[in-house]
Amino acid sequence: HLPSMRTPAEMIVGLVLCPCGLLLTLTGTLAPGWRQVSLVPDQPMDVVWEQGIWDICRERQSTHDRLCGQADELGYFEQVPVRVAQGLMPSSLVVTLVGLVVAALGVRCWQPEPRHLVAGVAGLVLLLSGLMSLVPSSWYTQELWALPAPPGSTLTVGYSLVLSYLGSCLEILGGLALAVSFHHCCKER
Repeated sequence: HLPSMRTPAEMIVGLVLCPCGLLLTLTGTLAPGWRQVSLVPDQPMDVVWEQGIWDICRERQSTHDRLCGQADELGYFEQVPVRVAQGLMPSSLVVTLVGLVVAALGVRCWQPEPRHLVAGVAGLVLLLSGLMSLVPSSWYTQELWALPAPPGSTLTVGYSLVLSYLGSCLEILGGLALAVSFHHCCKER
């Protein structure tokens, strides 16, 4: 029985989905658009505040004038869901990078046969990283309307939160796909 030179489909799926998830999660982590606050009293009608986990930006939509680094007068950054996101989102990015390095070593890296055990472990690491970014995204969404905002303003979900969700889901799916490699490992024994 000759070894197959083809990379198993689940490994390819994992190696496509996880880097895509990493890029989406990175964008969601860095961009200040987790929540949009509009129709703020005592402000022009076209002013929108974008709140992220690191920054608050004020944009005048009619002129597209955008100014970031706004003062946090309401204690937004002191809220527990924001603090948890500040800790878990970057941690998730680091764990994803570690998982991708381990996956690269397990999938093929300089050898004719993939290392199924190493690829499976990488899948578990990437699954963990996806969960680490899904938890703060979900919690923030749950508390979106409870976080401090000017009274009478309108609150909506921002694009960064959606990207964080999508990235988390892609990392989880990619991690599960790579974890299927354990099946081949068990079959060989």
